Amino acid sequence: MPVESPGGPTTTCEYAAPATEVDRLLARTLAGLHRLHPAEAWAAVRRGGMIADTRPESQRRAAGEIPGAVVIERNHLEWRLDPTCEFRIPEATSHDIHWIVICAEGYSSSLAAAVLRELGLYNATDVIGGFDAWVEAGLPTLRPARPTAPRGPGEGAEGGRRGPVGRG
Repeated sequence: MPVESPGGPTTTCEYAAPATEVDRLLARTLAGLHRLHPAEAWAAVRRGGMIADTRPESQRRAAGEIPGAVVIERNHLEWRLDPTCEFRIPEATSHDIHWIVICAEGYSSSLAAAVLRELGLYNATDVIGGFDAWVEAGLPTLRPARPTAPRGPGEGAEGGRRGPVGRG
């Protein structure tokens, strides 16, 4: 399977050794995930899955957002989605939730989904090609006047604070 590293050349993990340690980590991670194509991710959302958008505000401002996605900064993701953590968001009620992580191109989201699986969120996965592929597939996006603020601990979709500021 061809894999293009962010900012790097395309390598075929099955035939050529990845060039860097992070490429090797990504190749191992990809081998252990059942990743979703954008249309599969959208169908999973319609069945109750939850998209966690970890893209920074600058990317969401420039490219848009996915309706209904939970925006969580990557450095807070584990604390916000761990159902046993006091710093979780209200939706993080169970280890059984189908979390679908999305980033811009589908690299950091793969690594993030793998970490969520290590926390016991065994249904966590990501979107092949990230938000770029989502847009290319013609799936729903929106461009709010202000990008959605990342969710903090105890904050619901309306952004109201219900708990302590927390770790991350």
